[in-house]
Amino acid sequence: MAKEKPKTVYELIPHLGRLRDEVVYGDVWEQPELNKRDRSLITVAALAALCRTDELRLHMNRAIENGVTKDEMLALITHIAFYSGWPTAMNAGRYALEMFADDEA
Repeated sequence: MAKEKPKTVYELIPHLGRLRDEVVYGDVWEQPELNKRDRSLITVAALAALCRTDELRLHMNRAIENGVTKDEMLALITHIAFYSGWPTAMNAGRYALEMFADDEA
C-alpha cells in the first residue's frame, strides 16, 4: 500500500508542528505581559509589514477571535502603510476586503 502524501507542512515536518504548538502557542502566546488581543495586533502588523500573506490570513482571523475589531484592523493597515510601505498595506487590505465582504452586504 502506498503511503499517503502529506497535505500540510506540519504533516511533512512534524517537528515544526510540535514547535508551533509547544513553543509559539504553548509558551510565547501564553506569557502574561501581553494579552492575546495585543499579541494579535502585533502579529498582524508584523506579518502585514513583511507581506507574509498566508500567515496574515490566519492571524487576521485569529485577531478578530481575540477581540480586535474591524475598525482597529483597518486602522492598523492604514498605519503600517507609512512604516512598511504602500504595497504591504495594499496586500493586507486585499485580504481585509475578502474577510469583511459579508459586513458590507
